[in-house]
Amino acid sequence: MQAPIETYYAKRLEELAKALQGNHFNAHVVPDAAAARDLVINEILPASGAKTVAYGGSATLLATGLPAELAAMPDIEVINTLDKTLSAEQAYERRRQALLSDLFFTGTNAVTEDGVLVNLDMIGNRACAIAFGPKRVVVFVGRNKIVPDLTSAVRRIKEYAAPANAIRLAKKTPCAVTSRCEDCGSPERICNVWTITEKSFPRGRVTVICINQDLGL
Repeated sequence: MQAPIETYYAKRLEELAKALQGNHFNAHVVPDAAAARDLVINEILPASGAKTVAYGGSATLLATGLPAELAAMPDIEVINTLDKTLSAEQAYERRRQALLSDLFFTGTNAVTEDGVLVNLDMIGNRACAIAFGPKRVVVFVGRNKIVPDLTSAVRRIKEYAAPANAIRLAKKTPCAVTSRCEDCGSPERICNVWTITEKSFPRGRVTVICINQDLGL
């Protein structure tokens, strides 16, 4: 007997991939995080010809183990924006450099059933990279990020993803205490830059890998 949850989402992810392709994204469906990593290493990265790669903060990306694989590749320059040894100024500059990379990896806060990416950032580097800058972008999407429409995407992000990420990042914000969005004015507020990516421009610049696992927040 097939696993019912995986079978259920396999159909939904195939429908999502078709919607994304209709919006000019490249789209793939894979069974798990390991398969997503292998797809990048064996197909997407070689085909891109990338010499410099970078990534945004994403729990889904980290679950694939891709950053460690990239770091071990001698012919690839990795702009590591997640290096905890950097000062605040150095980290900010590293994020600026990442916007000029050949290939940028990240996740998304939500994806609608009609193939639209919705994101809310603290600094904006991740959202901006999806919109413009790196030559190509790969977005990893766990099945738990699928929502019916834009209204549902905003609600998911404000009511769940943002407070959960504030807790994950140990931010000194009201939502990290209450688990609810307080629309705060905190210096450590992580909800500053919204982006809605309806279509990939140019066509195929952004690749979305739809993963049949619950990943990220």
